[in-house]
Amino acid sequence: MSSIPSPSTFAKVAAAAAAAVAVAVASPALGAFGARGGDHATKVTPKMNGHWVNTWVSMPQLTEPSNMPPVPFTQDGLVLADSTLRQTVHTSIGGRQVRLRFSNAFGGAALPITRVSVALPAGGQAGVSAIKPGTSQPVTFNGRPSVVIPVGSLAVSDPLNFELAPRSDLTVTIYLAEGQKSTAITSHPGSRTTSYMVNGDHVDAEDLPGAASTAHWYFLSGLEVWSKPGTAAVAIVGDSLTDGRGSTTNGNDRWPDRLLERLHASPATSGVAVLNQAAGGNRVLNDGLGPNALSRLDRDVFSQSGVKWQLVFEGVNDIGTAEASEAAQRQVTADLIDAFCQMVIRAHALGIRVYGATLTPFGGNQAYDDPQGYREASRQAVNQWIRTSRRFDAVIDFDRAARDPADPRQLLPAYDVGDHLHLNPTGYQALADAVPAHLFKDVPLPWGFGFE
Repeated sequence: MSSIPSPSTFAKVAAAAAAAVAVAVASPALGAFGARGGDHATKVTPKMNGHWVNTWVSMPQLTEPSNMPPVPFTQDGLVLADSTLRQTVHTSIGGRQVRLRFSNAFGGAALPITRVSVALPAGGQAGVSAIKPGTSQPVTFNGRPSVVIPVGSLAVSDPLNFELAPRSDLTVTIYLAEGQKSTAITSHPGSRTTSYMVNGDHVDAEDLPGAASTAHWYFLSGLEVWSKPGTAAVAIVGDSLTDGRGSTTNGNDRWPDRLLERLHASPATSGVAVLNQAAGGNRVLNDGLGPNALSRLDRDVFSQSGVKWQLVFEGVNDIGTAEASEAAQRQVTADLIDAFCQMVIRAHALGIRVYGATLTPFGGNQAYDDPQGYREASRQAVNQWIRTSRRFDAVIDFDRAARDPADPRQLLPAYDVGDHLHLNPTGYQALADAVPAHLFKDVPLPWGFGFE
């Protein structure tokens, strides 16, 4: 027969458990290790009281065949085996401690990452293969140099002491010894930033001479910094107009990049992170290039660190791909309005303000502009609802900022990249200038916020 512990034994166990909880609560960075990894790792502790905020993101997508890594990095059922991948990203806010997010959201097999490092790029430039000597640091996961990310999952690295300036570039280098054993992999094709790959382990190399290059990001989906309590982020949900089609490769001149520069020019908004969660071809209602916007809100907005605002600038692809008939366009208009209402309801429940942007013109675009004007009528109806419904917490009138006053159905010629749908860097600057900076000041939520 088993013995029953005495009351004093219960008291000792309870006291020990309480002490353990107290240590865990008092030491939020307990178990977070630095660059060395393993049992000899250097513990990383917060430099200040604060929270994690994403400073950069990329919307994960299933990689299309045309956007896969070039041969020999893509083989039959195997990608990036015994390969080093070097990528650069552009931060919004800075910090003294960072951590990385890697996504296997669309992978067909587990993603085994062997080694990772971060460094400053040579010359502080985006899209270069060289790093600044003496700046490379290894990244760990639970104190180890490697991590295996299950299918559909996400891995967050340990915190790392690393000085990162606002609006600067960071190099992330990954080595995959085994590669990913599937040709279904996760990436962001519209990086507008050059990435490099070479066979073998060259994580610590200062340059990758002879490396293959491509303008896509793979696996890397987020960069966080430990920030002051008042620091926050705006997550932008959009399509190719936000992803930056028509912008300059390695130029970081999409409209969210230009908005970031405007916000940081003022002390009142210098702590705002701008997160670009857009993808070319994306739609609000139906899957296309990437999951539909309604389905990806939880992943791309609500689970991102530090998000206080959501900006929605999407819907033109829904209108443009729906049949050019009166009935079909009436339906897509109603469905878009319902979807926007759902976006607001879900964000408000989490204390996130939602700003709606009107849809810019596509008159003259070969694919979307129809002779009868049914799609233009839908665009006008959606924009009228955005402007007048008072459903969004604020309206940003991109239509007014980008249209030609002489022909409001079309983009201003000086902003048109040439296809009468996408903008050039001058046009993207005009969109950034149309966003009221005061929307991102730290203002308490009104009474009853979220009760829809």
